[in-house]
Amino acid sequence: MVHLSREEFEEAVADALDEIPEQLARAMDNVVVLVEDDPPAEFGDGLLGLYEGTPLTERGSWWAAGALPDRITIFRRPTLALARDRDEVVAEVKVTVVHEIAHHFGIDDARLHELGWA
Repeated sequence: MVHLSREEFEEAVADALDEIPEQLARAMDNVVVLVEDDPPAEFGDGLLGLYEGTPLTERGSWWAAGALPDRITIFRRPTLALARDRDEVVAEVKVTVVHEIAHHFGIDDARLHELGWA
């Protein structure tokens, strides 16, 4: 297992977010990206990221009334356990961030697999 401190891992997530094209980043609406050490128990130990919210493609006029931000959570320990070195951590974080942002835009897992982002 690769060791990266919480701060180093958060920096990798921030760097991945910085690589998102500006036009796409501006289109994200009411979403927060967080880092947690472990996924919730009901998802098991292997989950690298989780999108929780209402995808942009499903929001209607009702949505904005008091809606909490969507959440994208990137899980540190499963990512570190998967990677062999720091470069693999950085690459996996990037894929996970893109994958979860795609869910915010309404792209499902099947389509992400087709595009190579799963």
